[in-house]
Amino acid sequence: MAFADPSPISFPGLGIEVDPPAGFTIPGTSFEIRFYGLIIAIGVLLAVIYAVRRSREFGLTKDDIYNLVIVGMPCAIIGARLYYVIFEWDRFFGPGTNWYDFLNIRRGGLAIYGGVIGSALAIVLFCLCSKKRRSKLLPYFDITGLGLLIGQAVGRWGNFFNREAHGGPATNILRMGIVEDGTLMYVHPTFLYESVWNLAGLILLHFLSKKRRFDGQVFLCYLAWYGLGRAWIEGLRTDSLWWGDFRVSQVLAAASCLIAVGILLYILLVKRPDPQKRLVNRVSAQADTPEESE
Repeated sequence: MAFADPSPISFPGLGIEVDPPAGFTIPGTSFEIRFYGLIIAIGVLLAVIYAVRRSREFGLTKDDIYNLVIVGMPCAIIGARLYYVIFEWDRFFGPGTNWYDFLNIRRGGLAIYGGVIGSALAIVLFCLCSKKRRSKLLPYFDITGLGLLIGQAVGRWGNFFNREAHGGPATNILRMGIVEDGTLMYVHPTFLYESVWNLAGLILLHFLSKKRRFDGQVFLCYLAWYGLGRAWIEGLRTDSLWWGDFRVSQVLAAASCLIAVGILLYILLVKRPDPQKRLVNRVSAQADTPEESE
């Protein structure tokens, strides 16, 4: 992943110019904290707070959310890194490289789709290993989808501070001016496009989730919404991961969008699910049922 030169960033169409630092050093030490990691951490924290506040609406408890974070977060980070390393193999394991460089994530190199895959596998295994948790699998995915939109909407601003994840030449009002290799260029601020797209998706799915008809619906909507936006935005980027002639994340985004839409239409139009079968309704019904006297 290439970083732009540490120089001012401008949005001439908006009359904005800033010069954000990439990080800061803790006073009295030489340890630097990168805003990239700090912003991602803030995004995760906001996602957890949101999930905790809405847990009961999905038939879950606060402890369920905390368990989800403990199990899902490490696997999400590992998955995000492995996804990036696999498609940048020569960079980490090619001639003249140090194999252990793949462990250094301080300079970026985390792919969101790898994070989604890693956390999804962790959630599945976590739920399937206990009969009590199996009924929570789809609600877990639903609330994870909402959390991902928060984390991605906020986390993309870490790319801004790193001066990375931008697109090719642009002339629109949102064009961003950065310096790379000593040359000023105006490019698509794809990090901004994706952040706004995810924020819009969060607002939409927040209200949709209150009227969902079946468990798993919100996560399918997340895959469809994010996949649609990412398939377009990825085509603008200059730092895509490639598999032959294809942008990996663009293909995956388009495929996940189409598959999710297909499943949604099938369930809603053919299966016609009963909302009363959602976990939250079953939990509520059990709570309202008086215990049998001995």
